[in-house]
Amino acid sequence: MRRTLAALAICLSALPVQAQETERDLGEGLRQLSEGTRIILERLLGELAPLVADLRGKIDDLGRYEMPEVLENGDIIIRRKPPAPDTPLPEPPAPGGAIDL
Repeated sequence: MRRTLAALAICLSALPVQAQETERDLGEGLRQLSEGTRIILERLLGELAPLVADLRGKIDDLGRYEMPEVLENGDIIIRRKPPAPDTPLPEPPAPGGAIDL
């Protein structure tokens, strides 16, 4: 009985040390997870930056268009806003010239 109590006392005295190590391990694990996530996001943003810049170059100013309308048959219409009075109108295509669609 005395040996059982001594073993129990030794085990119980070791619990606070084990709990402190677990908290330290958890803190270290969270720090490593945070660092790994930061590295992944930085690389992802680095790879996406040229794609976003290219996409911005292909999209006209979205402020020049009305909100999209969905018709009853499912078609979506996006109308251009009328040009501002001080904005010159684009040149019409030359007769017989090719038109890009």
